[in-house]
Amino acid sequence: MAATSLSANLGTSFYGGWGSSISGEDYHTMLAKTTAPRQHFAKLSRKPIRVQPMMKNVNEGKGLFAPLVVVTRDIVGKKRFNQLRGKAIALHSQVITEFCKSIGADAKQRQGLIRLAKKNGEKLGFLA
Repeated sequence: MAATSLSANLGTSFYGGWGSSISGEDYHTMLAKTTAPRQHFAKLSRKPIRVQPMMKNVNEGKGLFAPLVVVTRDIVGKKRFNQLRGKAIALHSQVITEFCKSIGADAKQRQGLIRLAKKNGEKLGFLA
């Protein structure tokens, strides 16, 4: 009894006295409940819904060649235009690859050049 009253007194002197309401048996029961596996929460957990990122050109409509690209896309049609653009990008990547082979650049440097070409194409308006 002295230990219980001592812990109760210590509990009341620090942070509002929650220690006085929990005695030995109640404490172990509460501890067992908090450490028990919570299977009912497994049903409630859901995967977060991810929004697909849109790959959009920040320089769309800007750049020296943007008006020409937009007019060509309107004349040829969006589907055919994207096919032609894909072929042009693939051809340009092949040229960069051949250049890298001729100067002895490794794959990492080649990838950097391809990324630089894309960035320059965006700035010039080729990807408008």
